Amino acid sequence: MPQSFEDFKLNRQILNAIADAGYETPTPIQEKAIAPILSGQDMMGIAQTGTGKTAAYVLPMIMKLKYAQGNDPRALVLAPTRELAMQIEENIRLFAKYTDLRAVVLFGGLGPKTQIAELEKGCDIIVASPGRFLDLYLAGHIVTKQLQFLVLDEADKMMDMGFIGSIHRILEVVPRKRQNLLFSATMSELVHKISGDFLKFPTIVEVAPQATPAQTVKQVLYHAPNLKTKLNLLQHLLKNDEEFHRLIVFCKTKTVADNIFSFLERRYGAEQVRVIHANKGQNTRINSINAFKEGSVRFLVATDVAARGLDVSNVSHVINFDVPIIIEDYVHRIGRTGRAFNTGDAITFCNKAEEYYVSKIEKLIRQPIPVLDIPEGVFIEDTAYEERQAINKEIDLQKRKDNPDFQGAFHEKKAKNSKTVNTKPNGKKAKVNKPGKGRTKSVRFDKAKKS
Repeated sequence: MPQSFEDFKLNRQILNAIADAGYETPTPIQEKAIAPILSGQDMMGIAQTGTGKTAAYVLPMIMKLKYAQGNDPRALVLAPTRELAMQIEENIRLFAKYTDLRAVVLFGGLGPKTQIAELEKGCDIIVASPGRFLDLYLAGHIVTKQLQFLVLDEADKMMDMGFIGSIHRILEVVPRKRQNLLFSATMSELVHKISGDFLKFPTIVEVAPQATPAQTVKQVLYHAPNLKTKLNLLQHLLKNDEEFHRLIVFCKTKTVADNIFSFLERRYGAEQVRVIHANKGQNTRINSINAFKEGSVRFLVATDVAARGLDVSNVSHVINFDVPIIIEDYVHRIGRTGRAFNTGDAITFCNKAEEYYVSKIEKLIRQPIPVLDIPEGVFIEDTAYEERQAINKEIDLQKRKDNPDFQGAFHEKKAKNSKTVNTKPNGKKAKVNKPGKGRTKSVRFDKAKKS
């Protein structure tokens, strides 16, 4: 196995860029993937997030493209989110800094004018979300005849987000003769399907069992019954400033993310916290991520839009304020810490309704998540009526999903409280007390016997 990047026979410009970036030793996915990609093979890479898979395909791609050539792109990298697309393009710029290769990043959420102007200057590599790429291709701004490389990064997330139709359309408009690379953290049925349409006799590189969290991440779980208790627990943990110096708090919805942002902003000041989710404008999201990367912001509150492709070194903790419903996202969330040989902590808060998803996550990652008691000094609040109803309703839905015959807790309660009717030996109904009556009436079943 290669012990250093020198062993891959990469050119000096690339090796200098790697050295400048501070990388010394290839990660396992890089060890296994770079040589086959350099030799022109199609590849499927299964690797957990945070293992350096972007560099595993970017380095050989730069090596093979060598230098700027013509106006039309020769490599296309497709990514599910704008954050990941920007991250990949940053990596390409980092490793191609001593070459004249030109990279353009395309994504939705803002007008296409600037992106079209970039394309018109000429480019060698396009990094794009599938929707925006198709829009600009159909409008005549992209010529695909020269494409030699096609990369699908985070293929599982693309399938979750419903991009399979767009990808099939892209496959129809790119040259048949090309090198294909697919990278994914999990191997769902849809990923398997697209890989069959997309890859020809691929080399399969799997550096860890599917959906295994990085070994550098320590995981723990707290059972917190409700939202207020979760906030009390979060506040208690954050008292340890030294240990919790840079953290991402993941939430299930935009509403919860905004609430936690307000909560942290009140306690730690506006300059210490940022929030990113789908309702935030593109520039706001970029500025928030950059401020977090630079270390000027201590807390980043995010929905799962930021769970993938967010490469920030030295994230001390990931806190799952809510357990993710798409269980694969758990692996991606906690992969934001413990990156590139660093260690990190992932802490999950879980209410009664979320235990269902925790058990599924434990099956997926093939290991139990250690449970800790809520620390002394954290006040456990009573669950408000509306929240209790929502939790019970969610539990009913989960039981119904696993057992279609399940009638629901409300139905069971009703059946239990309904009055029971005894029958006399002669077949007639006996009188029975109605619930709530104070007096007790005796019921005689057989008058004949008594006389």
